[in-house]
Amino acid sequence: MAKRAKPTESLESEFRHDKGNNFYDPDIAHTDPEYDDLAIVCPSHTTERRLMTQIDLRVIPVLSILYLLAFLDRTNIANAAVFGLATDLDLVSGTNQYNTALTIFFVPYILFEIPSNIFLKKLKPHVWLSGCMFVFGLVTICQGLVKSYSGLLATRFFLGLAETGMFPGSFYLIGMWYKRSEAQKRYTFFFSSTTLAGAFGGLLAAAIGKMNGMRGYLAWRWIFILEGVLTCVVAIVFFFLIPSFPEDASWLTEDERAYVKARLQADQGRSAAERNISFKDVRTIFKDYKIFVGGFMYFGLIVPAYGYAFFAPGIIKSYGYSSIQTQLHSVPPWATAFGFAMIIAFFSDKLKHRFIFTLLPICISLTGFAILLSVHTNHNLEYAALFLVTTGTYSAMPVIVCWFTQNLGGHHRRAVGTAWQIGFGNIGGIIATYAFLSADAPLYKTGYAICIGFVCLSAASCVTYFMSVWMQNRNRDRAGRDLGLTEWEKTEKGDMSPDYRYQL
Repeated sequence: MAKRAKPTESLESEFRHDKGNNFYDPDIAHTDPEYDDLAIVCPSHTTERRLMTQIDLRVIPVLSILYLLAFLDRTNIANAAVFGLATDLDLVSGTNQYNTALTIFFVPYILFEIPSNIFLKKLKPHVWLSGCMFVFGLVTICQGLVKSYSGLLATRFFLGLAETGMFPGSFYLIGMWYKRSEAQKRYTFFFSSTTLAGAFGGLLAAAIGKMNGMRGYLAWRWIFILEGVLTCVVAIVFFFLIPSFPEDASWLTEDERAYVKARLQADQGRSAAERNISFKDVRTIFKDYKIFVGGFMYFGLIVPAYGYAFFAPGIIKSYGYSSIQTQLHSVPPWATAFGFAMIIAFFSDKLKHRFIFTLLPICISLTGFAILLSVHTNHNLEYAALFLVTTGTYSAMPVIVCWFTQNLGGHHRRAVGTAWQIGFGNIGGIIATYAFLSADAPLYKTGYAICIGFVCLSAASCVTYFMSVWMQNRNRDRAGRDLGLTEWEKTEKGDMSPDYRYQL
């Protein structure tokens, strides 16, 4: 919390007597500068709270809407499937063609995560992110115009290629604006745009479903076309709205930019923003075993997350609902997940702790999957279990990504590390697409069992990561900070510097 120092002189001396005349001395009335909790001087014309509110309004809503539309265009195929996509494209039942169409999205999405973040830094966020957004909106429109299974595969591939930079790029950008102790609420609000996309997608699909047959197009085609058009229009507007990095933010004054950079340096170390990322940087980063542990933390939850996103409409429909009712019943679990995720984020930031707030939602998710695995005759209880699955999974994921991302010091380690975690984690998306096969419907015992196993993997990885950073903090406290390194060497090391302390 920001603190204002007391005036150095008494207010009684504010007015002075000179030759019988009272006059005001403005220098006496001035107070000392405002300091934040890291003892960084805030610009005199503003306060820390006011400046952070300005940054919040400029950074978080834009990136949240961007990712909401990305996730909507990625997962709306599940809503389209309810309205007859498989039948219209002559997908052969029992051949897993639908699952393959889901899988092919992840091939380019995984491979180009790290290169995308490197391009983001070279081309500036507003250019790269808005450009990718326009392209995946255009591809989504094309997805609604395909006439065959091969056309569906082609559009899904290019959709994955265009979307590859959205999530890691946005997380990377947010991480360069906020201190670790204040980042979780922002990360969770951004990440929870996925749950809002799920809820919004269900409502939108229910409304678009009534357009079935209009102008000769079935409802599933209109879902892709209209949502793709929306994305393209928003992308054009966002070219002018997507924020840059703090050092390049023209909407801040020079002293405000200096203050933001100083508070981040005090919290996370120097960023080395002025230097491009080299292959040597990438190779050096992967010598740290914690990078791989961070990947498995996220990987374990991606399987249930995409398993739900892609197959929930089909699961809910198996409870006996019509196509429109299915879309409407898909909304409440997503909305509940958003609310719970924000509660988890609030307490995580308030207590400045992450580890416990990964395990608690994971346990909730496990409870939901255990019910779905064992109960098959009580549809009300099964539907309630879907709330536990979404609430737990989608509340733990933003904490995991924020915890790992904010513990990476400097532009280079954060850009590569974030892209790695998201890229490697999304391999779980491929597994998820084949976890729920049509042959296993409507019980999906194999799918639920697979999800339980991967959620446990995520929990074990979180424990491993916690023990690793706790031990490194303890060892650095014992070794001391003065190891003869220059400031340049500490900057290059990022979070591997002896001065750096990890958040637990």
